[in-house]
Amino acid sequence: MDTAEAQPGPDASFTSTPWELGRVVGRGPSHDPLAALRAPEDPPFDVFLSGTVFLDIIFTGLGVPPSSGTEIFTEGMGCSPGGVANLAIALSRLGLRTSLAAAFGTDVYGDFCWRTLAEQEGVDLSISRKFPQWHSPVTVSLAYNSDRSLITHAHEPPLPADDMIKSQGLPGTRACFVDLAPEMDDWTRQAAASGARIFADVGWDPTEQWSSELLDRLSSCYAFMPNTPEALGYTRTDTPESALAKLGDLVPVAVVTRGSKGALAVDNETGEYADVPALPVEALDPTGAGDVFAAGFVSSTLAGWPLLHRLRFANLCAALSVQHFGGSLSAPGWADIAAWWQVAKRVPGLGDVAKEYAFLDDLVPQYPVGAVRRATATIGFQTDGIEP
Repeated sequence: MDTAEAQPGPDASFTSTPWELGRVVGRGPSHDPLAALRAPEDPPFDVFLSGTVFLDIIFTGLGVPPSSGTEIFTEGMGCSPGGVANLAIALSRLGLRTSLAAAFGTDVYGDFCWRTLAEQEGVDLSISRKFPQWHSPVTVSLAYNSDRSLITHAHEPPLPADDMIKSQGLPGTRACFVDLAPEMDDWTRQAAASGARIFADVGWDPTEQWSSELLDRLSSCYAFMPNTPEALGYTRTDTPESALAKLGDLVPVAVVTRGSKGALAVDNETGEYADVPALPVEALDPTGAGDVFAAGFVSSTLAGWPLLHRLRFANLCAALSVQHFGGSLSAPGWADIAAWWQVAKRVPGLGDVAKEYAFLDDLVPQYPVGAVRRATATIGFQTDGIEP
């Protein structure tokens, strides 16, 4: 592993204050779903998160994965920041003031990911650090049959994100999003003690032992959002409904996602239960769809929506994302949501969908908002220092 002295990234003054006059630098005017709730004494950020940023290279249009000794050609390719960047960008595109702690290399991959997050997407990187001579993590995603396979090359960062947080202090935030991993650190409990809501996810257990001890870490969490295999594994149950019932005894809000079958959730604070099917769409690339779902659920929860609306909104965000390639840059913005809603209200045969999503009438912006940028095939094409 290459090691080097940490360096703050460029434009430190920008990364500490990316929101100016309701506009995110690098994009058009943004919509703020929390505008009616904001007060002068509020913390500077809505969501804080930490983790690893990858450069994702996504190949789409594959009928089948390549077999040994063969070469196949793809119909599409995209490059975008991945890993924890999927969630950070999805949150920022929904109008939340998002801060991220992560390590970045000073290679072309790291510079691209830094610029895209900070300059294009308005994600605060004031706690993040750049490391000379450290190879940025890279993942190649092969998308086929509405699924994908991943190949990753990565070294451990010279300084873990948790150490960056310890050295600089936890920023004020309404919420944090954490991976319910063994290294879940003290800053999570510190954030919860300060009043921040802790939203937690969990990764796949490659050992498939599904240690129930991991669930003990939920004591500081407000919400837990595993997918079905993870929920069944950790709760030792046979159905998503049974898993949700067990998880609902551990956290105020529990969500179990079911991929193409939608999601179900319980909110013990309000007494609500919801079971929502997924929206039928043709998926181009499912990379990052779970992160986009999480961003939709977090943003609507912080905005105080009913549980049923939160699940439907999260499903909509995920459905819009899988129609583009690139996990992070496939995330929808409010212009995408507003455009989908205008079509959904007018297309014959979508009566149930139009009724189920009628709540969007009062929520989507009634004024023009900036369009988001999508993944491109190469990180080499640049306009004014920002990836087109």
